[in-house]
Amino acid sequence: MALHSAKLLEHFQNPRNVGQLEVPAVTVDVHNPACGDMLRLAARFDGDCVTEVRYQVRGCTAAIGAGSALTEWMQGKSRAELAALTPEAIDEAVGGLQPASRHVAILCVDGVKKLLGVS
Repeated sequence: MALHSAKLLEHFQNPRNVGQLEVPAVTVDVHNPACGDMLRLAARFDGDCVTEVRYQVRGCTAAIGAGSALTEWMQGKSRAELAALTPEAIDEAVGGLQPASRHVAILCVDGVKKLLGVS
């Protein structure tokens, strides 16, 4: 079995939505103190829905790929849909994570919760 799925590697090699957004976008930073991964997540809302999303990450291959997949998943979602995000959804979005990389799914969920002010 490969270390990373083809889908995760594709997101890693061709990350989507990398960058920052200007205010009035909401921007949050989250990190995993155990491994050192850091995620900055920014989203612009129109009413209840995400209209634009960007991310920056410092971390492992899985963190970079998961951040890209997260931003694609977030596009057009409502606040309620964002609030329902689970680590399993991130795992599915990247085509599966190895046990040693599952922490990136939690990092993504933590970022979305903080973005919503639910941390």
